[in-house]
Amino acid sequence: MRKIFHIKRLYGYILKTFIPLLLMTFAICLFIVLMQFLWKYVEDMVGKGLEIGVLVEMFALAALSLVQWALPLAILLASLMVFGNFGEKLELLAMKSAGIPLLKTMKPLIILVVLISVGAFFYQDKAFPKIQTKFYSLLISIRQASPALDVPEQVFYKEIDGYNLYVEKKDHDTGMLYDVLIYDVGNGFNDMTAIVCDSAEMSMTEDKTMLIFTMHNGQQFRNFTEGEVNPRQKKEFVPYSRENFTKKTMMVPYDANFNRMDEEVIEGSSTSNYVSKNLAQLGVSIDSMKTILDSVNIVDRETMKNYSYFAFRNGYPAEEKDSLIALAPRSGVVVPMPDTLLQTKPLNEQFAILNSAFMKADNNSNEFLFRSINKTTTRKTLNRHWIEWHRKFTMPFTCLIFFFIGAPLGSIVRKGGLGTPIVISVILFIIYYILDNVGYKMTRDGVWAHWFGMWFSSFILLPMGVFLTHKAINDSVILNADTYTNFFKRLFFIREKRDYPAKSVVIDHPDYEQITADLTRLSDEISAFLERYSPVSYKAYWTDVGYDRGLQSIKNSLEDSMNQLSNSRRREVLSKAEEFPVFTYRVQPFKANTTLARICMYFFPVGLLIRLLFIPIEARTVNDMKSVQRLSSELIGRIEEYGEETLQTAIA
Repeated sequence: MRKIFHIKRLYGYILKTFIPLLLMTFAICLFIVLMQFLWKYVEDMVGKGLEIGVLVEMFALAALSLVQWALPLAILLASLMVFGNFGEKLELLAMKSAGIPLLKTMKPLIILVVLISVGAFFYQDKAFPKIQTKFYSLLISIRQASPALDVPEQVFYKEIDGYNLYVEKKDHDTGMLYDVLIYDVGNGFNDMTAIVCDSAEMSMTEDKTMLIFTMHNGQQFRNFTEGEVNPRQKKEFVPYSRENFTKKTMMVPYDANFNRMDEEVIEGSSTSNYVSKNLAQLGVSIDSMKTILDSVNIVDRETMKNYSYFAFRNGYPAEEKDSLIALAPRSGVVVPMPDTLLQTKPLNEQFAILNSAFMKADNNSNEFLFRSINKTTTRKTLNRHWIEWHRKFTMPFTCLIFFFIGAPLGSIVRKGGLGTPIVISVILFIIYYILDNVGYKMTRDGVWAHWFGMWFSSFILLPMGVFLTHKAINDSVILNADTYTNFFKRLFFIREKRDYPAKSVVIDHPDYEQITADLTRLSDEISAFLERYSPVSYKAYWTDVGYDRGLQSIKNSLEDSMNQLSNSRRREVLSKAEEFPVFTYRVQPFKANTTLARICMYFFPVGLLIRLLFIPIEARTVNDMKSVQRLSSELIGRIEEYGEETLQTAIA
């Protein structure tokens, strides 16, 4: 058994490094998304007088429901940090030097992330529906809970249904209210009751279902509505009754208890029960709703065919339909238009015909509108079921994608710690969050197909993961600043300058005779090249391989001579060598005689445009070659002027 489950020491070290970081980042990410949940629903929970146990349960359920967001982000951040630390501490370089490729280094973590993804799938399928049901039932219960009574001073308090309460002053120690004004608008403003008193006390019944007002030294005003009142008199004067009291008690219905909604309410709802279903139940519901929609569409087509404005034709036998119209051309009879026939009728019959037609059209319109509303509701519910069905798979798959993005990216960036990995992870997660929400909303509204909308973010991020993994395996410099600096220099034709400082220690002294011969040969090679390719024909530009080879040969010969001259101690020689131009650009977008080059050549408008755009580059290359010839002759003359003995003396 030990041999079967034996883990190599390197794999054990990688797992011991990754697992604690994964747990730490998962806790951090879960806390972040939980804070986002708190900011979103804080208004629904504050001021309700909820017990600590209810709040703890609410946050626990919210944390379990937000695992689908925290887990992929944690895997991305942990993989970035682990491989960034390996690269920064040169451990990754040591593994590669030992002959261990990157994919083999990633092997134990790939297995671990696959197991985590499988576990995430079963979590989404088995546990998540129950968690969502409990979470939403508790959230709705908290939203519907009555707020705790805390009557402010000098402000109308409207949290008691049917009553508006105004308090001028409140004693916080005794709870006594002073200069109280109460409006009872439960029966409407036409039957409103107003109570004014010097002071009042509020208390609750033992079962917390009734609010008791004990008022002192006040008056009650109420509209007098007994009997019928003349409408004209009602506008001018509304009688009311007044009651003076020294002490008056009034009970107001107010349920201050926290009433938890049953989970069966959500499970039994036809429009929101998708949150409580697993994969098999979602599949059954989807098949049922698709069958219902298909049957409704068939009925609607038959209804439109039989009961639309062509319904009058169904009263005729099939063989006699349009018989008059078919016989009219043969008999020379002109069939009058319907409007002409209508105008021959009396006005009362025209009105009856038009009214009957309008009623039929209106009835048909209302019937089809009602049917369309039912179909729209069913379609939205079906889309919601598809969303939940696909989410069982998209979250585990996102974990895999984020690992294959984070691990290669960490090996390329080679920055550990929390700084750079957090910045990169946040940027990537924001991109994923936006793409996932776009796909979700498009699927919910029926704009995109459900499979495309729910996998939209995966379609975008999967190629990124494959690309980064390929670049990391091949030790790409994709995130090296010098790579992009050189690219933009080539793009905007920015010339590099040679810099040859005098070296204090020289191991390989330059052979000036050999350098002179090489520069002479280089001048001859440039002359032959310019004689052959100045100017270059359109066909030779795209198909002549010798043009590229000759130019590359000139570049290599020049750089070899400059590398030897960089070891010189003579300042005059080094300063002249620094004047030589640097060839940092191509004069063709593609290699000659390749498939792309031939396509550009045969696709004449594009090929001609590219050829014209590269003419300035070609002219600059020719000028550089002529400068190399001129500077070579000057450098040869300077070398001969000082002589070999003088130079050797300077070296000594």
